[in-house]
Amino acid sequence: MKRRVFFIIALCVSLQGFAQQTHEWTLTECIQYALAHNLNIKQQEDNVRQQEIALSTSRNSRLPDLNGSIGENFSFGRALTVDNTYQNRNTQNTSFSLGTSAPLITGGRIPADIKVHRLNLQAALQDYEHARENIMLSVTSAYLEAIYQKDMVAVAERQVELSQAQVHRMELLFQNDKASEAELSQIRSTLSSDELSLTQQQNSYMLALLELSQLLELESPEGFDVVRPLVEPVKGSELPSPDLVYSEAIGIKPQIQAEQTRLQSAEKSVAVAKSAYYPSLYFSAGIGTSYYNTSGYMSTAFGSQLRDNFNQYFGVSLSVPIFNRLSTRNNVRSARLQVHAQEVRLEQAKKTLYKEIQQAYYNAVAASRQCESSDVALSSALTALNLMQLKYENGKATATEFQDAKTKYMRAESQQIQSHYTYLFRQKILDFYRGKQL
Repeated sequence: MKRRVFFIIALCVSLQGFAQQTHEWTLTECIQYALAHNLNIKQQEDNVRQQEIALSTSRNSRLPDLNGSIGENFSFGRALTVDNTYQNRNTQNTSFSLGTSAPLITGGRIPADIKVHRLNLQAALQDYEHARENIMLSVTSAYLEAIYQKDMVAVAERQVELSQAQVHRMELLFQNDKASEAELSQIRSTLSSDELSLTQQQNSYMLALLELSQLLELESPEGFDVVRPLVEPVKGSELPSPDLVYSEAIGIKPQIQAEQTRLQSAEKSVAVAKSAYYPSLYFSAGIGTSYYNTSGYMSTAFGSQLRDNFNQYFGVSLSVPIFNRLSTRNNVRSARLQVHAQEVRLEQAKKTLYKEIQQAYYNAVAASRQCESSDVALSSALTALNLMQLKYENGKATATEFQDAKTKYMRAESQQIQSHYTYLFRQKILDFYRGKQL
């Protein structure tokens, strides 16, 4: 809250100075900057890197391992001798070994696990793309809101200019004794009211800029402004049907592709669980040597013992599962339940997408109709204002009647601007679902 208050005060002190120091951003610039700096996007990037590491780990599980060890042991007390008698002795044992093992047969666990992690990486990439799309929509919405508030500032400024002209005219009439002091005071009060409305609208515009700058993760909103885009003409008949948009969106939207990929991953996880039913075969090999020193006996040299005790080994080990307390069976059941749960999530994602498209379509239709109505209303309000202004200047209407006509015109203009931006945004959302860039 303090940040907002500071921003408003700093920018409202001198509007002219603000305009000279600002850089106007286009919608494309805002989207590109947000995609490069938004923290949610960075979190999704980290998730993708994490899945890449998991896939690398799964692939490397095919490789043999290599382990080395060094041991130093001491023993004290009675021990059995070569004469089959016991006597006290102290023994020192130094050992060196190097061993390796490699999986030969794992019941298909490693290939299935690699496929699971590869699919998880694809799903993470699709989540990343979905996060980018959400940021693009959020930036577009905030951008159009800022443009709307900017246009409303222009509307309020025109109202102030009109009131100033009327005050100047009334002052001339008052100086020539053709208007009363009460009439002059009333029109000055109207000017003060319009100036207050202008200040409030400027504050709303600054807050809209603040919201957009925070969405872009700007360090400071100072010197930030937006460029007004061209508003496309309203043609509601050109809107595509919800079914057409859905048929195109179902194959390209990343949130659907992510859930489909997770379903494939869940199905492969069943194969991973089933691999525990099958035997596994491992190869192992190694080398080693040791040195012994026993108190009371003459020991050969350290190097000679290492050379004489040098040994090698290799072999294979087969593990056959017979009974593991039904844990494998339960793991397979759990994996199959995960498949069913993912199927449900996929259907939910499809239904959610269709509902969003339906809402976007009917919102666009409503916005199109509102645009047409607001255009008619604005034209009527402008005609009424011009006629009332002539009557007021000829002394056939009161200042209250003129102010009422001006207020209705300002309201009609505000609704017309808002309806056009609303329709533009709704239309862009439909295009976005169809894979078109904003």
